[in-house]
Amino acid sequence: MAQQKKVSNNEALITFQNISKSYNNSLVLNNISFTINKGDVFGYIGPNGAGKTTTIKILVGLIRDYIGKVYIEGKDISNVRQEIYKILGYHPQEAGFQNWRTVEHALRTFGRLSGLKPDHLELKITEVLKFVNLEEARNKKIIHLSGGMLQKLRLGQALLNDPQILVLDEPFTGLDPSSRYQVKNLIKSLSLRGITIFFSSHILSDIQDISNKIGILNKGRLIKIGDPNELQSEFLIGNIIEIVYNEVGNPCQNLEQIDEVEKIELGAPNIQFIHLEANADLDNTIQKILRSIADQKCKMRNFQILKPSLEEVYLKYIEGDIK
Repeated sequence: MAQQKKVSNNEALITFQNISKSYNNSLVLNNISFTINKGDVFGYIGPNGAGKTTTIKILVGLIRDYIGKVYIEGKDISNVRQEIYKILGYHPQEAGFQNWRTVEHALRTFGRLSGLKPDHLELKITEVLKFVNLEEARNKKIIHLSGGMLQKLRLGQALLNDPQILVLDEPFTGLDPSSRYQVKNLIKSLSLRGITIFFSSHILSDIQDISNKIGILNKGRLIKIGDPNELQSEFLIGNIIEIVYNEVGNPCQNLEQIDEVEKIELGAPNIQFIHLEANADLDNTIQKILRSIADQKCKMRNFQILKPSLEEVYLKYIEGDIK
């Protein structure tokens, strides 16, 4: 792949402005607005049917009948589509590869459809096959590819035109753990080259460890957007305090009577998980807990604060569908 300098700043590259879309009088996207900056790896997360693919199809020009505006580098995409296609690579959920073609033949066909010149195209085919680790499958027919190899091929065809923006619709679907790990590493590598990446998934673990910004979509509404740390801190889920005691079966008693303690669970005979209320004064509550432990002369080995996982936050947003 052509080397690019890593960029990550606050300069807006993609802007969705009040986008709505309906099918047969059913609202699929409901007035969504968000911005993706240059260098972002933007994870678009939501249940199946939330509207993720519709959003992506609007961005790449496959859906043109919608309300609102989409801008790339400040330009309305409806006015500069050919210009946009030159800087955008698209990995659909299901690329239309014909089973009788070989990997090389499929890439050559897509490259020609994209307008790449023959000599340059042959160099790009070799380059992307090396990047996605499909060199040895160059002459293999599509029908004989595994799910992981197919996803790598889809990624490869999206990279043929050296895109500045890479749009990936559910790139981890159907992958085994090994292939999932490989594709994640490819996305991380592309990000380090300065490519702005917008990708969707319905599985949070696909998103959280490679995205610097996450948008949560549910029932056509964008219900939250932010970086992973912001999502964890802004949503009011109480902290959890884990206490490990020296002696098995001898945890401190009556800690649930402390103000702002919601409940206590035993993780093991010598481990307590103290769930605090969402609005608890953390420092004040910790002092009360430690004072009670000291008064009871409980033998404590370890004490740590556990913040709610991003998975918990995501499920709370989806289940509650908070505005």
